[in-house]
Amino acid sequence: MLKVFLVEDEYVVREGIKNNIDWQAHGYEFCGEAGDGELALPIIQKEKPDIVITDIKMPFMDGLTLSRMIKQVLPWTEIIILTGYEDFQFAKEAIKIGVSCYLLKPVNGENLVKEVDRLAEKILEKKEEREAAKRYEEEMQERTQYDKRDFFNKLVKGGLHASEIIDESKKVDIDITALRYNIVLLRVWSSKHDIGEFSNSVLKIEDGIKKIAEENGALFFDFIVEGIALLFKGDDDAGIRLKIENAINKMQELFAQYKHIRYFGAIGQTVGRITEIHTSFDWASRAFAHMYLTSENGFLEGSEEGLRPENEVDILSEVDPQHIDRRLVKRFLRGGEPAEITFFLEEYLNNIGNNAIHSAMLRQYIAMDVYFCVADFLENELGISRQEIDEKVDQPNNDVLADENKTSDYLLELLEQALSLRQNHSLGRYHDVMKEAMTYIAEHYAEEELSLNTLAAQVNFSPNHLSAIFKQETGQPFIKYLTDYRMNAAKELLSRTSKKSNEIGILVGYKDPHYFSYLFKKTQGITPTQYRSKGHGNVEE
Repeated sequence: MLKVFLVEDEYVVREGIKNNIDWQAHGYEFCGEAGDGELALPIIQKEKPDIVITDIKMPFMDGLTLSRMIKQVLPWTEIIILTGYEDFQFAKEAIKIGVSCYLLKPVNGENLVKEVDRLAEKILEKKEEREAAKRYEEEMQERTQYDKRDFFNKLVKGGLHASEIIDESKKVDIDITALRYNIVLLRVWSSKHDIGEFSNSVLKIEDGIKKIAEENGALFFDFIVEGIALLFKGDDDAGIRLKIENAINKMQELFAQYKHIRYFGAIGQTVGRITEIHTSFDWASRAFAHMYLTSENGFLEGSEEGLRPENEVDILSEVDPQHIDRRLVKRFLRGGEPAEITFFLEEYLNNIGNNAIHSAMLRQYIAMDVYFCVADFLENELGISRQEIDEKVDQPNNDVLADENKTSDYLLELLEQALSLRQNHSLGRYHDVMKEAMTYIAEHYAEEELSLNTLAAQVNFSPNHLSAIFKQETGQPFIKYLTDYRMNAAKELLSRTSKKSNEIGILVGYKDPHYFSYLFKKTQGITPTQYRSKGHGNVEE
């Protein structure tokens, strides 16, 4: 029931409007009255009426001033101005403020109700449109996450000017401005599954991390598949350090509640410019690469001292045989991302010994060992034929091994080839998952409850992982695919049946006819009725 409020300094007129009209019978709640604008304003702010009827000439605060102040705090409220003065300037000012209509006294009760009814219809239409727009934005949240992920990737790649970064941040509604910055990278997975596989507890933990990030003033981003990036902002180094320590302590308390959870986090270096955030990210990424070099949970800080000790003198004496370990490379081949290759290789070689790559003998051993590790992984874990491996994976040769820079480039290329083959193999492995997902959408698109979460549960993937695969396979987010699917089904029904648009909305998954009409116009540029009348169907609605 819409609420009506009356402001009128003439007692007789006020009582007549209040008592001579049966507001409830007409479907309205008469929520209050006042004798002038000054008394009315605080009550209006509390009651939030849908329609305000006010006299234009009143003591203390006139109707135009009141209307102007109402529109500032309650822009959706409709206003009817009453006056006994036929003054065109008042009318122009009222229209400029946003007053809905301008009625001359004495006001006939029947005419006033008609005007209120007209405004009520307008209010309900606007309310439905706002609710539809809000629901649309909520449903498109998945696309927003892609936009934020793209922004983060641009941010940490470097090369943008400060003004460009700020402009990009505004597009995704992120306040990026601060005096100091630091990045923490994190991945959490279940020890019962490989990295990236589904775990309900991981989803609960991710929600907990989002809350912890918000409490400590950090921005939360999806980072690669199943990875998390937290961008901490602050006024000084000590303040950021305290925020990070508090967040890490809270996260470790959260992780401790799940005995089967594994996690690894990496902390970057604090920087003082928005254009230097990529440097903080690089340090965090170097530390993050150690996730594949250890089986321990924990957080590692990326720093020269922590990651690159310089106390070795003799090349052979500094080599740590434990780290010439195929298992470490295998771990990366199973769960690493292309963007992590450079940092993983640097830290893998650093763990063996900073100068190991300078030794021709060690260089040859390492290159051959990594090659055989890659070949073994591709053949025995992915089932790729030896012939395909020989065709697509380069073997080390004397020219490559003769120069340390060429050896480093070779190892990078070798790991890139391996992950590319793994990706192609994964696409094949995901083919059945996507086939099941597409079949499920085709069979259940008419159910309004269908969402990324319900689909992920159906195919036993985490929503974030499925979202990434879906985008990779179809070129668009899940919600965009589902909306397009439903709209195409709606257009088919509009073209081939005489069903009304509200019936069609229900048949394609939208019980709310107003939302269906809003969404159809938003995506197709015209209303369902216009679509049918433009010759897309044979039946007029």
